[in-house]
Amino acid sequence: METPAEASPPAPAKRRRHHLAARIEDAVHRFRERRGRRRGLVPTIVPFPGYGGDGWIRVLGRVVLVKPGRRAPDRYTSIRGWRSFTSIPVGAAELRVRAGDVEHVIHADRGGVVDARIEAHLEPGWSSVLLTLEGADAIEARVFVVAGDVTFGLVSDIDDTVVVTALPRPFLAAWNTFVVNEHARRPVPGMPVLYDRLMAAHPGSPVVYLSTGAWNTVRTLDRFLSRNLYPRGTFLLTDWGPTPDRWFRSGQDHKQENLDRLAEEFPNVRWLLVGDDGQHDEERYRQFAEAHPENVAAIAIRRLTSGEAVLAGGRSQRESHGGAAPWVYGVDGAELAEQLAELGLLPTPRA
Repeated sequence: METPAEASPPAPAKRRRHHLAARIEDAVHRFRERRGRRRGLVPTIVPFPGYGGDGWIRVLGRVVLVKPGRRAPDRYTSIRGWRSFTSIPVGAAELRVRAGDVEHVIHADRGGVVDARIEAHLEPGWSSVLLTLEGADAIEARVFVVAGDVTFGLVSDIDDTVVVTALPRPFLAAWNTFVVNEHARRPVPGMPVLYDRLMAAHPGSPVVYLSTGAWNTVRTLDRFLSRNLYPRGTFLLTDWGPTPDRWFRSGQDHKQENLDRLAEEFPNVRWLLVGDDGQHDEERYRQFAEAHPENVAAIAIRRLTSGEAVLAGGRSQRESHGGAAPWVYGVDGAELAEQLAELGLLPTPRA
């Protein structure tokens, strides 16, 4: 009887080669990092506000090179936009996260961005975790832990929803993003008051600022929102540039993926989705409401002014979107607040 041959171990999966654009970007990052380290620059961690739930947290941040003795810009340091884009990222850096008595090892991605979900048992509300990196000072990162009995949350777009950026005008948008100091920016009228009232009516609710903007701008945005009395929350932005398999990153896919993730992570939370009618917020929110009707409390769309709409190429004319989620429209926070009060999401002002 013939003895069967011994099964050979399966061949290791072949690693997929990155797209040409990604390889070029990685080579540029490596060159800049080597040059920066030769100049004496050292790595540091720029923490971003994270969030979490029962038994877990999502840690966000970025690893960059800075001059020795200089800390990375924080929410109290005012800088012009372009400086945020000249920082040198440290790809694949290894970090340690201490949350309570538990420590985890996580890694930054190829662009230095840290985005990791880890096990942690923290009290509801704002807490701190400690991030450490070899050769760098330990940094505290803030995370907002959502209590298990919370059933309401706020997801907000940023550009032309909470801050007037004139995004439809490409040149002015670039000027606002890369040149203008955040002190020169203006909040959308009535929106800080609206968000403050929502948080007062729903204490302990998470606030998520979801945008296609770059991670580089988190500190600038955090300072702007804080100075204009917006509630503090988590930023879910993206990394501009090529991905491992394409020339350009899809901002709309980024929004859709994070919305779906929030629905999965917080199945009992019904979100108020706030955006504007100058980009793709209506379509993106409609798709999310159709896929997760149980996770949508309402959809609020800020209508651009006539001048903004003209420069944006018009606005959607459809206000009847169907589905179970109610839609409200307004030119500012005051108009949206009136309609949200009618839906029961805000207390009705006393006469």
